[in-house]
Amino acid sequence: MVTSQPVPVDPDHPASAAGLAESGRRVFQIEEQALAAVAARLDGEFTEACRLMLSTRGRVVCTGMGKSGHVARKIAATLASTGTPAFYVHPGEAAHGDLGMVTDADVVLALSYSGESDEILLLLPVLRRQGNKLVAMTGRPQSSMAREADVHLDVSVPAEACPLDLAPTASTTASLAMGDALAVALLEARGFTADDFARSHPAGALGRRLLLHIADIMHAGDEVPRVTVDATVSEALVEMSHKRLGMTAVVDGDGRLLGLYTDGDLRRSLDDANVDLRTTRIGQVMTRGPRTIGADALAVEAAQLMEAHKISGLLVVDAQQRVVGALNIHDLLRARVV
Repeated sequence: MVTSQPVPVDPDHPASAAGLAESGRRVFQIEEQALAAVAARLDGEFTEACRLMLSTRGRVVCTGMGKSGHVARKIAATLASTGTPAFYVHPGEAAHGDLGMVTDADVVLALSYSGESDEILLLLPVLRRQGNKLVAMTGRPQSSMAREADVHLDVSVPAEACPLDLAPTASTTASLAMGDALAVALLEARGFTADDFARSHPAGALGRRLLLHIADIMHAGDEVPRVTVDATVSEALVEMSHKRLGMTAVVDGDGRLLGLYTDGDLRRSLDDANVDLRTTRIGQVMTRGPRTIGADALAVEAAQLMEAHKISGLLVVDAQQRVVGALNIHDLLRARVV
C-alpha cells in the first residue's frame, strides 16, 4: 500500500514552494514545445482527415484506451457540439457488442500514442470488412495502427512532461490540441455559426444569450403599462404602480408610441414647481423618442441596449410603432440573460 509522506520544510527541497512552482513552469515549457512540434507537422494528412469527416454520411466514432480514451471522449464531445456528429465508443466494450453502434457510413477516429493498443487492433479487421474509413492518431508513424489507417495524424512529442517519462502528459495535450484543430477546421468548413452552437447548448449561458428572444420574456397585453397622451401625471402614476415596471408608455388612440414616463421622470416632476401631478398632462413631461426594441430581437440585445444607455427598461414596438410589450432589467435577470 502506498502511503503519503510529509512535505519537507527545507526551502531547497523540490517539494518546497519554489520547487513546486518551478516544476509547474517546466511542464508548461515542455508542453508548449510539444504543441509547436505537432503544429509544424500539420500537412496533407490533416487535410485528408478533415475531408473524410466532412464527406461522411454517418458520424465520427472516437475510440481509445486509458488516457487516450479520455482524450477521445473529449474530442467526440467537442466535435458533436461544433457541428460534426460524433460519439465515443470504448474499444473493450466494442469487442463485446458495442461495435453494433458503428454503421458502415461512419468514420472511425482511433487514438493510441503507441499505436499498438490491442483492444483497438482487434477491431480493425471488423471495421475494414464493414467498409469504415479509419483515421489513426498516434505518436509512432510506423506503428500497426498507423500502417492500417487510411489517414495517420502524427502527434509524437519530443518528451513527456513527466520526469519519469511514464505518465502521458505532453502527448495527451498534443492529442487534445489535434482534436481541437480538427473540430475547428470542420466548424469553419461547415460555416457553423454561434446560433448553431447555441442550438446544441440550449441549457447553457450561451444558449440563453443566443436563443432567447424579447417575445419570450416581455410583458404583453394587459400587463403593458400605457396611458394616452391626455392622461394626467397622477393617472400615469396609478398605471405605473399597477403594472410595476417602473415606467409607462404614452400612446395615441391607435396605440402608437408617443413617449415614455419613468420613475426618473417622476423625480424630475416632483422637483419642478410648475408640475401639478393632478392636473399636468403626461404629454407635457414625458420623454419623447425613447429607446425601443422589436419583439423578434434577442434578449441579449436588450441587455446591451440598457447597459449602453444606462436605462433599466424598454418598450417593445412593432413595425408601425405600436406598443406590443415592455420589459425591464429584472426580467432579464430572471431569464439569466445578465
